[in-house]
Amino acid sequence: MKKTILYLLAAIFFLFEMSSCDDFGDVNVDPQSYTKENMYFPSLFTASQVFVSGRDWAEWRNNLIYCSTMMQHLASVEGFWAGDKYTYSSGYNSAYFDSYDGGLKDIIDVYNHWKDKPEMNNEVQMCRIVKVILMHRMTDMYGDVPYREAGLGYIGKKFFPIYDEQRYIYINMLEELEDAATKITITADNKGKSSIAEADAMYKGDLMKWKRTAYSLMLRLGMRLSKVEPSTAEIWVKKAFDSGMLTSDYTQDMLMEHDNKTDDSAEASGKVLIELDRNSYRVSKTFIDMLQSTNDPRLPYIATVCHDPNNAKDLGNNDPSVQLGMPNGWDKKGQGIATDIAYSPNWKGLRHEEVTDPKDFDYALGMNKYSVVNRETFARLDAPTLIITHAQNQLLLAEAADRGWVTGNPADYYKAGVEAAMKTFLHFGKKFDITDAQINAYLTANPYNAANGREQINTQYWIVCFMDEYEAWANWRRTGYPALTPVNYTPNDTGGTIPRRFTYSTTETTNNSKHYLEAVNRLPGGDKMTSRVWWDKE
Repeated sequence: MKKTILYLLAAIFFLFEMSSCDDFGDVNVDPQSYTKENMYFPSLFTASQVFVSGRDWAEWRNNLIYCSTMMQHLASVEGFWAGDKYTYSSGYNSAYFDSYDGGLKDIIDVYNHWKDKPEMNNEVQMCRIVKVILMHRMTDMYGDVPYREAGLGYIGKKFFPIYDEQRYIYINMLEELEDAATKITITADNKGKSSIAEADAMYKGDLMKWKRTAYSLMLRLGMRLSKVEPSTAEIWVKKAFDSGMLTSDYTQDMLMEHDNKTDDSAEASGKVLIELDRNSYRVSKTFIDMLQSTNDPRLPYIATVCHDPNNAKDLGNNDPSVQLGMPNGWDKKGQGIATDIAYSPNWKGLRHEEVTDPKDFDYALGMNKYSVVNRETFARLDAPTLIITHAQNQLLLAEAADRGWVTGNPADYYKAGVEAAMKTFLHFGKKFDITDAQINAYLTANPYNAANGREQINTQYWIVCFMDEYEAWANWRRTGYPALTPVNYTPNDTGGTIPRRFTYSTTETTNNSKHYLEAVNRLPGGDKMTSRVWWDKE
């Protein structure tokens, strides 16, 4: 398959890139992996898209171990799942920081190779949009980060890049999106297709979708400024709204398809959930309880109960009535009854003193009565990675309308967002269709209420972002919804509060100490998980 070939090429390029460097300071120092003369740049563009959909290392640590448990989508009693109890791991905190600039370097290299070639104008704009996707996630996690000089080690001799302030990064990203969208040119000659359609793993060269993606991302970034600079947020949200985002329905979603393989062509989070770490987590009680209390038809496609979660072929029972969420903030035998999961309120198994057959230890204790992620949808090697969705757009517009920033009825946007969110499951296959009757029944039972509209809207956004935990965490920090109850496990490293950011890579303290310290000094509270990034105003 062409898709498989492209992914394999991308994986090869990743291996070359990551073999010689792993941080901002020395990235691109050694050009031995490729040269302008021998590089096929469309494949390097594909490599950057693969990175957008995630790398195992960062997805496992930042997206799942930390973000998914902090956002109470998942829970774990394993000590190394640090986000569940707000404990600190320097390597896990900095996993995305340490690895992401391989993808950034790729897209910057491609951009610089094409930028002076008029015939590659549309492809240059696509590169700019991909860069913003990578950079907004990075700055949302850490705050001030290398931006203007990031990925320019070999090309620009910027071996020790400065850390740009987040406000500058955000305004520049918004301006980049506006300029890129404006410059995408659709003509009769190109028939709305990029010249590298075969290398475009997201849209197959569909230029209109790239243009609308730029405005959809503009909406997201504009809304991110709602509590720090609402007047600036309103300007950019209106621009996105007036210009035309990904519209119509779920078929317009920006996503990445994957292969049913255990290499880099797999969906990164799905690979962790079904291949690398399938028995270390469960679905959170907070999440399961909310879905059950509203009779949400998405529940059976989100969770399942397996007799043996360590058996990848055990698809379990996805009947909504048997789903049981694990509470966050508990551990297992050996840590004391005060925090032992066997003594948690919803425990359904035996307790330690009642177990007679050691072979049945976990099952008898009830660990396997807790739900895991459905293995036919999200916990699949070939699950699609959802990057920007129509459902997210509609829910953001619902809040924007509630604020008076765009025209339209918030209730209508809310309804459209919920409908699109439920139809999103069709990306996993036709068997996961949630019917119109089910959707209407859900909306009838859970109607939009203007009195608590923003809470409803952003709670739905939290549900939509299941497995895109970076985005779930960012939007929760912006809005405070849903109103999650923090755990207060002892010991923890945040004083029992949900972390607000990740800490920088410890290698930066020696490799790029001058600029690292400048950035740390701008952080209220320093380089800690409790410090807030610029847009996360108290």
